[in-house]
Amino acid sequence: MAARPDVPLDMLDRLREVLSALPSCTEEDAWVGVRWRVGSATVAHVFGGEDGLFRITFRAEAEELMAFERLGPPYFRGEWGENVVGMLLDERTDWGELAELLVDAYCIQAPARLAARVERPA
Repeated sequence: MAARPDVPLDMLDRLREVLSALPSCTEEDAWVGVRWRVGSATVAHVFGGEDGLFRITFRAEAEELMAFERLGPPYFRGEWGENVVGMLLDERTDWGELAELLVDAYCIQAPARLAARVERPA
């Protein structure tokens, strides 16, 4: 089995900038990579794959899930959970778009009282 690479610090820094600004969103080491949680709910999980590629998974609204599937790469549907979307991270990643998706994911996972404190993208 190939080793999974560590997530590059520049990727983690970009993700931290978005996720650490969200109320009660905490970072922790995951079984592989790093994840951010609000309470016991995972908001996002970034990791290196055995293929050397980097991925992030997050939650999406049910009606958006099929759109992500149809878009294809860099998006993919998670193999667990009903609303898990994944995205390959590389030099072509649109970090602004990803930031919006992560804020949406937070609002899906967070209690309503915390989600109400977040300004969501239009």
